[in-house]
Amino acid sequence: MKKDEKKLTTNFGKPVENDQNTVTAGSYGPALIQDIHLLEKLAHFDRERIPERVVHAKGAGAHGYFEVTADVTKYTKAKFLNKIGKRTDVFVRFSTVGGERGSADAERDPRGFAVKFYTEDGNYDMVGNNTPVFFIRDPLKFPDFIHTQKRNPATNLKDADMFWDFLSLTPESIHQVTILFSDRGTPRTYRHMNGYSSHTFKWYNDKGDYFWVQYHFKTEQGIQNLTLQESTKLKGENPDHATRDLHQAIEQDEYPSWKVEVQIITPAQAKDYRFDPFDITKVWFHADFPPITIGRMVLNRNPNNYFAEVEQAAFSPANFVPGIAASPDKLLQGRLFSYHDTHRHRLGPNYHLIPINQPKGAKMVNYQRDGFMRTDDNSGGAPNYYPNSFGGPEPQPDAGEPAFEVSGMADRHPYIHPNDDFFQAGELYRRVMTDEDRDHLIGNITSHLCNAQKRIQLRQTAIFYKADPEYGGRVAKGLGLDVKEVERLAKMSQDERAKATAK
Repeated sequence: MKKDEKKLTTNFGKPVENDQNTVTAGSYGPALIQDIHLLEKLAHFDRERIPERVVHAKGAGAHGYFEVTADVTKYTKAKFLNKIGKRTDVFVRFSTVGGERGSADAERDPRGFAVKFYTEDGNYDMVGNNTPVFFIRDPLKFPDFIHTQKRNPATNLKDADMFWDFLSLTPESIHQVTILFSDRGTPRTYRHMNGYSSHTFKWYNDKGDYFWVQYHFKTEQGIQNLTLQESTKLKGENPDHATRDLHQAIEQDEYPSWKVEVQIITPAQAKDYRFDPFDITKVWFHADFPPITIGRMVLNRNPNNYFAEVEQAAFSPANFVPGIAASPDKLLQGRLFSYHDTHRHRLGPNYHLIPINQPKGAKMVNYQRDGFMRTDDNSGGAPNYYPNSFGGPEPQPDAGEPAFEVSGMADRHPYIHPNDDFFQAGELYRRVMTDEDRDHLIGNITSHLCNAQKRIQLRQTAIFYKADPEYGGRVAKGLGLDVKEVERLAKMSQDERAKATAK
């Protein structure tokens, strides 16, 4: 630390002569309002807590780099991907989803996996999770879903009825529920889990050809998960275990790394694929579209200050660079608005000027001005309107994405696709899981679902049964339910099942 930096000052640089004693009238007071240092210190302290993230409130982060290891220029013109061996600085934030900032790292919960690439064309954010699918496919359902993962508005307690009531009335959630209640729902650390874009995105090249892609970040430390017993023990003994593990690993030069893969589908293949390629509750089978390794990500530097870098880091799936764009995925379309909006609420309209969020490889030049916490020169005397004849910045036509066709009647359309919501969850249970995985899955589900009302247990177990009869039958037996009744409910339509299990 430089000599001048050791001098304690007020926020505006005035030296502070004493930081232990308030200015008072005599030794016993009262305190005097002229103690500006006291007033500034208390006023700032009162305002130290910014609004907590609605989701992903608790997290850990680190700096590192992404290195290209394969030529993908025929698929995308994104500059940070244009040369083998090219490195781009990144900042990554891992998080739990449903819990508050003080919640335990070992909770059964999806894990956020957000990567900010500081490219020469501006920041590109990949805002994903540690699972390749999600619970819902329509953004209109998102606030309701998150409410059910939080606390009961009357009791302020976590509520199994809320949790399972919504899921059992939302069958599209079955694939993610099956993953969540496997041991993958409690990763051992942030270093020992994969990350996925979950959504489909558009890549396009300099010829105007475009492709649909999904990202996979495969941990090079190996997958490690916690059992129910291990996670329960950790929640009590070491609630910050994953946060601590990430920091210590980097501090000890054991840099976490991930192999970065993509699956790629042409527009023609997407039209004929047996699953809707834009449905976030489905995966693209690897046998159909084998993942291609394109790079490697390494985290090698801890934050200097948690609040400045981790808590104020703001990621958005709407932060694209030329060569990468959105897909028609409904849930993604909702996130394109929601993330920027919540950051403006939480951090202010100029949150992009906070150092961790600023582009490093490109300069921000536009006509946005003023607002709370405008910390730069506000573009000085440059024009604040367009078009102008005073040399202001101009749009770059070649930065646009290629057009793709959309059509149809504007309406609130229900989801219609020839494939159902249950097949992939069933395949996960039948073909991917081991006997031990299935045993743990059933135990994890029954230990949580047992806290819900019986009618909700029946409705949810019928959904497990529709994914696979053995799956549903084992859950039913674990809960002491009549398997024949579960089978009868599974044969009903969703509306019929909801009516049959209503209060």
